[in-house]
Amino acid sequence: MTTNLFSMTQSNTCDVLIIGSGGAGLSLALRLADHAKVLVLSKVALTSGSTYHAQGGISAVLDKNDSTESHFKDTIIAGAGLCDPEVVRVTVEQGKKNIEWLRDQGVEFTEKKSETGEKSFHLNQEGGHSHRRIVHTADATGKAVSQTLIEQSQNHPNITLLENHNVIDLITNHKQLDTDKQIKGAYVLNTLTNKVKSIAAKVVILATGGASKVYLYSTNPQISTGDGIALAWRAGCRVGNMEFMQFHPTCLYHPKQRSFLISEAIRGEGGKLILPDGSAFMHHYHEKLELAPRDIVARAIDSEIKKHGIECVYLDISHQPADFIRQHFPTIYKQCLSLDIDITKQPIPVVPAAHYTCGGVLTDLDARTDIQGLYAVGEVACTGLHGANRMASNSLLECLVFAERAAKNILSKLPQIAYPQSLPNWDESQVSDSDEEIVVSHDWDELRRFMWDYVGIVRTNKRLSRAMRRLELLKDDIAEYYGNFRVTSDLLELRNLVIVAELIIRSAQSRKESRGLHYTKDYPEPDNSKPAKNTILTPGIDKDIA
Repeated sequence: MTTNLFSMTQSNTCDVLIIGSGGAGLSLALRLADHAKVLVLSKVALTSGSTYHAQGGISAVLDKNDSTESHFKDTIIAGAGLCDPEVVRVTVEQGKKNIEWLRDQGVEFTEKKSETGEKSFHLNQEGGHSHRRIVHTADATGKAVSQTLIEQSQNHPNITLLENHNVIDLITNHKQLDTDKQIKGAYVLNTLTNKVKSIAAKVVILATGGASKVYLYSTNPQISTGDGIALAWRAGCRVGNMEFMQFHPTCLYHPKQRSFLISEAIRGEGGKLILPDGSAFMHHYHEKLELAPRDIVARAIDSEIKKHGIECVYLDISHQPADFIRQHFPTIYKQCLSLDIDITKQPIPVVPAAHYTCGGVLTDLDARTDIQGLYAVGEVACTGLHGANRMASNSLLECLVFAERAAKNILSKLPQIAYPQSLPNWDESQVSDSDEEIVVSHDWDELRRFMWDYVGIVRTNKRLSRAMRRLELLKDDIAEYYGNFRVTSDLLELRNLVIVAELIIRSAQSRKESRGLHYTKDYPEPDNSKPAKNTILTPGIDKDIA
């Protein structure tokens, strides 16, 4: 889909270039578009990102018995000592306003009626939350949000949406170590024509999502390859807390559907985790049972699978009335039924899978990165909200809040920024078409397998060292391939994944404790002898990562 046609042969310039078409990118585009010409790039289809596939909902304080102070405390606890309190407070205090903004855009959230007939939001409860505060559209919230934002963007004359455009690299005005570096634009590959153009922009926003496809098993769509993190790193931005990769406890275990998420809201409505013999096990791990934070539930499932030598555990909601299940979880019900699993009568086979990247490109409260004019919003960013573990449904909230803050900052600066002039052309005069595409697919598969085996839910020093040795071999292989052949989308993703994998491994090796999502058998407890610190990697200092 291409709307408000942007001809790259006629004009390679825009006010604002947004890389990514999910909740973060499109909500930001809509907040900017009354005052700026905005170009939004989507690597594939506009509906291909994580936002579209999000089931659970958006956390916000909307119930009179709840409070932002409670939401603040829950988030801080889940973050295991590494949340930035100022960021958390700003985010939770802006929740209600942003839900109202979405409703004004046309998102229809699930409602309930009181005994007097008064309507209000129906709120779910999920792991880590002490109150019901998850506003949702049945179990397909992300789809409702995404479709609404796409429709609004298509109808805005100042927004151009381009599908099938993959960014190769960012363009800046200085070398890597300069402190006054300014963004100028990006090299972009049209994946339908295989042509590369440079696009100039006053401001560039990374809204590319996370990096969970660095692992073999993931709930994320195929495009979640850490592109924005790698782009920012190569351009000279610091990256933080990449060891904290969240594994969702409950991904459907079925050979025909390997990445279908079973929403945490099922556990919020009384779903029980059981072994094949029907016995419960969460009481062995946490007082909140199935509503414990995600890292604890994921490790518990992983432990039970390994202890008993089983392929999966089961999530049972069948004790609830069938009509209740079909009404509250229609997407999950239909998907499972298509695989001959009737969740009104049968438990659902589940396993953990890589789900969310808590670390990312370091930003401030206005979503600014280390490079002037370059912003990062959503899962690609490390804002300080999530700390060592993201609490359920805080992700879409973060997208909305930081998109709004970024928009205000951008609009205050945009009039003073001149359009970049004479960007360098993309040079492919020294490369040829590849005759060995199998190299890319083989390296991709190898990378994701050893990351799953050695850098997954439970880690050790030995496993991390093994992963690093395997990675070093892949780096040389991929660098040589990239230098000799014309770029393809698969090659770009692999190049980015290698950087992300090394950032994860290096970060994990540097943390000599277990905290939040990072659990290592060599240091099984948090180091509480000193204040917890973020893991920050800096280009030029940690210069081997490339």
